[in-house]
Amino acid sequence: MTQTSNRIFDEMARLMNDAAGVAQGVRREVDTLVRTQAEKMLRDLDVVSREEFEAVKDMARLAREENEALKARLDALEAKAAKPKKAAGSPDEGVA
Repeated sequence: MTQTSNRIFDEMARLMNDAAGVAQGVRREVDTLVRTQAEKMLRDLDVVSREEFEAVKDMARLAREENEALKARLDALEAKAAKPKKAAGSPDEGVA
């Protein structure tokens, strides 16, 4: 009787191992299906990837820095151009 009960337990253990293997296979299939559907939905929504977002963010930062540098340069040139006009305008007002 000991051999019969051991054989039953062995068969049950093998059945459980097979069931666990099948469950893992099903889980992998479900994960793959969910991932595929999520990627399809994101493509349909035109969602950008993280790499694309970071690239555009860096481009915007560089453009903003360049814009600030150009504004400072323009302000300096305008200030330089305004000084001679004030100096030249003062003697003409006194003569008139």
